[in-house]
Amino acid sequence: MHKTHIPQHIIDRVIDRRGSAHPFSDLDPARTALVVIDLQNGFMVPGVAHALCETAVQIVPNVNRLARAVRAAGGKVFWVQNTHDDSCLTEWSVLHDYTVREKQLHRVRSMSEGSEGHALYPTLDVQPGDETVQKTRFSAFISGSSDLPQRLKAADCDTVLIVGTVTNVCCDSSARDAMMLNFKTIMVSDANAALTDDEHNAALTAFYATFGDVMDTDHLIACLSRNTQPDQRKAS
Repeated sequence: MHKTHIPQHIIDRVIDRRGSAHPFSDLDPARTALVVIDLQNGFMVPGVAHALCETAVQIVPNVNRLARAVRAAGGKVFWVQNTHDDSCLTEWSVLHDYTVREKQLHRVRSMSEGSEGHALYPTLDVQPGDETVQKTRFSAFISGSSDLPQRLKAADCDTVLIVGTVTNVCCDSSARDAMMLNFKTIMVSDANAALTDDEHNAALTAFYATFGDVMDTDHLIACLSRNTQPDQRKAS
């Protein structure tokens, strides 16, 4: 798992501007959603993946812990799947036209709905009350990518916890856009995975400095537990 490091001068800057190192620690668990980004075979299984991120497998236990904690606190869990459809070839041609042909075709195969690569990683704790979301861009929140923002608003969620892979692409772009759509947004440091520690930490540091909060799994579960009213608790 990544060794997370955010420089102290960034933490000091956040405290100076927001008055707290963790401004969203007062989250309302019943209005909180865990948004799991791209934990699919196409990023996690050797021989299937078109863009293998080996560290993604290591975060699965923390993602499952968070899913159980969010459900128990009265929140919701959304499993987001990176999805290719034919419109991507024309409406997102910059990605495809400037990718080596063999890799482009592998991505199309891997991310097409119904393929082995598109499926969620098998040890994820997906429950019947959870929701799945298909997204067609890196960000799940950019206009036209998915209906996730509408679903969150319909569920009266005002806080999103971003986990998944990779930290510095789909997770970071989703988190930034979520904040700019007025969601309180928290990236979970030990439940996001990138190709390297450097990329992971650069993304978390830039996000924390301006866009939202960064917490680890234990801290976040403690916040959920502390802020949950007795009548909101559900069986986990």
